[in-house]
Amino acid sequence: MFVAVQCRMLCVSYRNIKTKIHRTIILPVVLCGCETWSLTLREEHRLRVLENRVMRRIFGPKGDEVPGEWRKLHNEELNDLYCSSNVIRVIKSR
Repeated sequence: MFVAVQCRMLCVSYRNIKTKIHRTIILPVVLCGCETWSLTLREEHRLRVLENRVMRRIFGPKGDEVPGEWRKLHNEELNDLYCSSNVIRVIKSR
């Protein structure tokens, strides 16, 4: 029991570290020069896909109700887990 609690705490701390890396390294690289961009719908979609892929990689799969089955997190679940403004809003605000 104690080992399981320690493992969960370790996973949470890894997620915190990974989200900080995302916020401090990945986002600035993606947003470099965004003040001069004129975004098309296709580019907006590709940026959303990139952000969701990174978030799925950070938060990992979710265990389903059936024991032993895993699934990808849906976009709404990712937005609930990572409560930060998305890339498109950041670009349009600059």
